[in-house]
Amino acid sequence: MEEVIIIGSGCAGMTAAIYAARASMKPLVFAGAQPGGLLTTTSDVENFPGFPAGINGFDLLWRMREQAQKFGAKIENGSVKSVDFSGEIKKVFTEDGLEFQAKRVIIATGAKPRMTGAKGEAELYGGRGVSACATCDGAFYKGKDVIVVGGGDSACEEALFLTRFASSVKLVHRRDQLRASKIMADRALSNEKITPLWFSVLEEVLQDEEGFCRGVILKNVQTGELYEVACKGVFVAIGHIPSTAPFKGHVDMDEEGYIIPAPGTVVNTSVKNVFVAGDCSDKKYRQAVIAAGMGSMAAIEAEASV
Repeated sequence: MEEVIIIGSGCAGMTAAIYAARASMKPLVFAGAQPGGLLTTTSDVENFPGFPAGINGFDLLWRMREQAQKFGAKIENGSVKSVDFSGEIKKVFTEDGLEFQAKRVIIATGAKPRMTGAKGEAELYGGRGVSACATCDGAFYKGKDVIVVGGGDSACEEALFLTRFASSVKLVHRRDQLRASKIMADRALSNEKITPLWFSVLEEVLQDEEGFCRGVILKNVQTGELYEVACKGVFVAIGHIPSTAPFKGHVDMDEEGYIIPAPGTVVNTSVKNVFVAGDCSDKKYRQAVIAAGMGSMAAIEAEASV
């Protein structure tokens, strides 16, 4: 039986592993289907403390992994299919049909951005012109034209943030009014750098000879007309999907599937000795440094528990 099992190997999971390992808890980490998490798809991370020249996302997570292993963390390159948190001993079942038991569990499975599925979107995601995080990547588009896809508060926030860097921001939405709150919609539409493109959806992201974004093809949902818009960046802001399916019915979640911390806590869940860290719980900030901070908190809480 393990002292602690950590499910997930992104910034939250690996930081939890470093702290738990240094506390002599010998954590067992399940890396999941995408070892290192979503950040490994990002070519340049410039807002993680300690790297003034930036660092490749994969390299950052690999360093975290090596650091955790240095202190005794064990890492399994497998995925968790289901859990049983009903007893004092927590049970974790893998996709391979194996059962693992632990006194404590830290859930750090993250979330993935909901994408449009447009042609070329996946190929240019992560450093080639398609992003789901303006805070992470906006500074790379200084003086360039970009588009934001979406019509909610998140899309408006992304668009407003991008006006600090981009020459222009076109806000692509399938209706003729935003779904965002009135205050956010008014802020976005009153900004002189932001132009709405109503009744439009993303059909294709176009790439130049070097494999970077050069523009998009949009479709007017009323007329069916296709038209091209030149841009260097596409920011998709239509929501995120928390990777929490194995835990449904075992810990409290909201209607979107995000794990809800126990009242008055940040990383404790509704189940004793089960903790949560990172984007599978944090639906507001979604930043690597915050996920890392939550990972350290979860490990500290786990050490103090039982």
